[in-house]
Amino acid sequence: MVDITKENIKSLIDKAMENKEIKVYYQPKYDAITSKISGAEALARWVTKEGEVIPPYRFIPLLEELNLITELDWYMMKEVCAFLSEELQKGRNVVTVSVNVSRLHTQEEDYAKKLCDVVDGFGVPHSLVEIEITESALAADENNVIAFVKSINEAGFAVSIDDFGSGLSSLNFVKDVPAKVIKIDKSLLSSNCENEKERIVLESIFSFAHRLNMTTVAEGVETVEQLGFLRTCGCELIQGFLFAKPMPEEQFKMMIETADENEAPTEDILITQAPATATQLLLDVIFKRYPLIIMSNLSRNSFYMMAYENFSTTSCPSTGVYTELIVHGASTMHPDDQKLFTDTFDINDQLKAYAEGQRERMVVTRQLGDDGIYRRVQTTNYYVKNPSSDDVLAITLSRAVD
Repeated sequence: MVDITKENIKSLIDKAMENKEIKVYYQPKYDAITSKISGAEALARWVTKEGEVIPPYRFIPLLEELNLITELDWYMMKEVCAFLSEELQKGRNVVTVSVNVSRLHTQEEDYAKKLCDVVDGFGVPHSLVEIEITESALAADENNVIAFVKSINEAGFAVSIDDFGSGLSSLNFVKDVPAKVIKIDKSLLSSNCENEKERIVLESIFSFAHRLNMTTVAEGVETVEQLGFLRTCGCELIQGFLFAKPMPEEQFKMMIETADENEAPTEDILITQAPATATQLLLDVIFKRYPLIIMSNLSRNSFYMMAYENFSTTSCPSTGVYTELIVHGASTMHPDDQKLFTDTFDINDQLKAYAEGQRERMVVTRQLGDDGIYRRVQTTNYYVKNPSSDDVLAITLSRAVD
């Protein structure tokens, strides 16, 4: 057995990289619904010439402690790019591979440029390389990390927050970091998703991640029960022993080549699309017809708005006071339609009409778009009563009619 100490780790790891004893093992990521391979994570394994496999926990923490880990990171990046380049040149199937990087890179000058130089040197598209950095590493270097992640994004690489939920979670920090992928730590699946509190935490994480337009990956999935629950949360990608363990490059190549043959059949959509994802599907359909949806509390004079990019104007606020929203909306209307709009959606008139039994009202007005053109827009309010209070809620659906 190789004796690894603080004193000899640098010389040992340098020699191991020189002799290509550090191997890249690939753990596939699978689409949660189709079970199709959609990516992979590159993991370091030290295999000596004598055949001894040295697990990561014996050398990676020591390299991190001694600030030597960046050399291994760059070695792994080059090995992954060499693999992708070879497969592309041979016309074989490839998937995006994520590579772990240390927080020390946030202090490295021009990291994004160096990354581009390496990847471009192998002729690999940036979209095929994803950068993974742990949640704890991000939190430990908060001052530099936002600019670090932004520079990587601008260079065309996706950034993944690894081990999310492992103990140092800061939702506010995640909000500010422009990462595109969030990987849910396996510790959150410890009770096989049977514990109610665990399920609530997971559902909340997936909900905020989706609202931030982040792709979600669940790590450490080992049972069909975990997979079933994660599907109900709308989890996009699965990584874990249920599907595959980390494997050598040659085995991974073979798996990619035969992926279509070995793809597991998709379950019936009524089984896999449980309430959370079914709701998202429903919203997607609604937004195809109504690109602007407003949920208002007339009793409290407040609103929350959801607008898709193809709506006629992007200048609307997203939350605020309902009466101010009506004034703002009227200001975007044709002058001849402004009074009609404000009278139709006068808050006191609506509350009175609701008390008298009215449950919807509709108006068509001409609204000025960002392109300077007036278009006819139909705005319909549907009124519902909050079951837990005396509030009157209005659901507003808007769409262009010509």
